Amino acid sequence: MQQTLAPNTTNPQNSDTVYILLSIYNGALYLNAQLTSLEQQSHTNWVLLWRDDGSTDNSRAIMQAFTAKVSDARCKAVTSENGQHKGILASYFILLSAVPDTAMVAFCDQDDVWLPDKLTRGTYALRAIPVVRPALYCARQTLTDAHLTPIGLSPPLPSDTTFLEAMAQNIATGCTIMLSPAACKLLKQSPPPAGGILHDWWAYLMVCAAGGSVVTDNQPVLLYRQHANNAVGSRALFLHRALAALKRGPSVFMAIFWGNVQTLLARRHLVAPQNLKSLLILEKGVQPGFAGFLSRFSILQQLPHLKRKGMLEQLVFKLWFLLG
Repeated sequence: MQQTLAPNTTNPQNSDTVYILLSIYNGALYLNAQLTSLEQQSHTNWVLLWRDDGSTDNSRAIMQAFTAKVSDARCKAVTSENGQHKGILASYFILLSAVPDTAMVAFCDQDDVWLPDKLTRGTYALRAIPVVRPALYCARQTLTDAHLTPIGLSPPLPSDTTFLEAMAQNIATGCTIMLSPAACKLLKQSPPPAGGILHDWWAYLMVCAAGGSVVTDNQPVLLYRQHANNAVGSRALFLHRALAALKRGPSVFMAIFWGNVQTLLARRHLVAPQNLKSLLILEKGVQPGFAGFLSRFSILQQLPHLKRKGMLEQLVFKLWFLLG
């Protein structure tokens, strides 16, 4: 899988149009700043698709005013189940279903501020990938407080990654992700399992499972606002992330992990042959009891790429995996 940020090259088979997907939920406090940053993008060929996920503030009114400003050709409400609270995952997949097959996609949060070259960098990166191969671009962020005062950078992104590493850990922060048309088609064919995984990890995991390309960019592309109401948020220090994971405990993560294994096996026609072999090995680890423990110990020896980035995080993952 190609991993480095691509130079300024073009693939004439790919459309330059980027569909920005924005799910709104009581986001009025910071929404205008995000919308202003979209208007300031150097890549101007974009269409904003938005959906209200049950807001009780004036988020809808803000979006309607923005539509009047930029035109309803550039800012479109997706009315399927509009106003019903579906949650982050379902809301973004409703939006994804409305994207034309020839367009790229950029996920967007309601409380960030994009830097002007965000779409340009992602578009150039995706253009360099063969049109038939699913491709995902993701980047670092400048972390800020609620007032956009910088407080640090998100962790560096690896120069390469594997499917098994994607099974163990998500490195692609949703608000930075851009998808090629082939990746959009792949995700439309493979909605995620219920039970906790979010749209960004599932997009990253599916692209890796299908043998696609993941392009990582260590240049920050947005201001990632940290505040009391973040749906997920970010921690710059790996020690903080590992300690937070320990506090949550293994049950939630491992339920997601085994759910991903079963869902990918059920859609094996979308999985690259080598990755399917790994899934069939992983499937043996589901059994309970001491036999399951021995099986999972053996799996760790057979699949050395089943790991997380960072020594402490890898130690926590191995412990959780062995416990099942």
